[in-house]
Amino acid sequence: MVGKKASIGLILFGQVSAMTLWFSATAAASALVVAGQLSGQQAALLTGAVQLGFVAGTLVSAMTGMADRLDPRRLFAISALVGSAANMLLLFSYLDNSATVILRFITGVTLAGVYPVGMKMAAAWTERGIGLMIGVLVGALTLGSSLPHLFNAVSGLDWQTTILVSSVSAAIAATAILFSELGPGLRRAPAFRAVEAINALRRRPMMLANLGYLGHMWELYAMWAWIGVFLEWALAQAGSPLTGYVGLITFGVIASGAFGCVAAGLLADRFGRTAITMTAMVVSASCAVTIGFSPLLGAAAVLVVALVWGVSIIADSAQFSASVAELSEPHLVGTMLTLQTCMGFLLTFLIIQTMPVVVAHVGWNFAFATLAIGPLLGTIAMWRLRQRPESARLAGGHR
Repeated sequence: MVGKKASIGLILFGQVSAMTLWFSATAAASALVVAGQLSGQQAALLTGAVQLGFVAGTLVSAMTGMADRLDPRRLFAISALVGSAANMLLLFSYLDNSATVILRFITGVTLAGVYPVGMKMAAAWTERGIGLMIGVLVGALTLGSSLPHLFNAVSGLDWQTTILVSSVSAAIAATAILFSELGPGLRRAPAFRAVEAINALRRRPMMLANLGYLGHMWELYAMWAWIGVFLEWALAQAGSPLTGYVGLITFGVIASGAFGCVAAGLLADRFGRTAITMTAMVVSASCAVTIGFSPLLGAAAVLVVALVWGVSIIADSAQFSASVAELSEPHLVGTMLTLQTCMGFLLTFLIIQTMPVVVAHVGWNFAFATLAIGPLLGTIAMWRLRQRPESARLAGGHR
């Protein structure tokens, strides 16, 4: 028996280490795009393949109810190990062919057994302060997603090193998670009933919480996928010598979101889920609209807006998951979280693939401004949820 604190620590460690798989190829590809060895559309396809794989994996999980029926530790471990193997096989491929796309798709499928399952495991240890707990977990996910950019910055254009380090990290996560204990709040569904899950999904409060999440996801992964390429352009426009450190800066921008997740979790448990999600989305939408013009004010303005965006764009993410967990029946929490992430990542695939087309037509000055549409619509959805009596179930009545 390792106890509560150690179990939570193992879950967080596992989430950080396994989620490095998500952006491992994207980070490596960004450097190759800058070097002219890979096109922007090819780089987008690598990230998009992971998104589609994740959607496929979450659909299978949701339809079978495996997230609520299986031992989550074993599901997490098997998923992380298979994902590690698929990522490692990239070393025998290259980043511009169909085999790479297939391997990235398989990696995405396996991560469906990591991200929502990790959230369920963390939530099972929490009777109060679920917003903070899931906020810390999503902060760990954010840190894990940013680490490949650090690996790549340290190794330069040696993309193989980035792939190798992320694969080893995921394999270690698969082993570590098996030593954790299950929280007292875990509920397993004796039999999965699809109709029950669909009916829960169609309830008005759940729909509004998911619409808020979709607005958030419209913006998030497109920004994460393209912020490195944008910063290369923006710092060059500002005439800054920092263009040689774009990898490290990109790591810092994405990793800064971990702070936003934890801070938002603390605030949401005290002041309310809807209040914090709306605030975060308004701030991130403002950054999306203005960052394209920040080079006119110099490199410092680019970095400040990027960092504020990095913090605010992910700060609300955990609170949508916490809202769904609080609005769900206990035995359906895993399935509802899986369905939520499935819908969100299907949307992110479409937006990520659209970005190169948008950039080609309107340029970087206006491209990111199109991402503001999502959080603005998401803010409206969460405002409407706040007006409903069911919102009293959120954050102990703090709405």
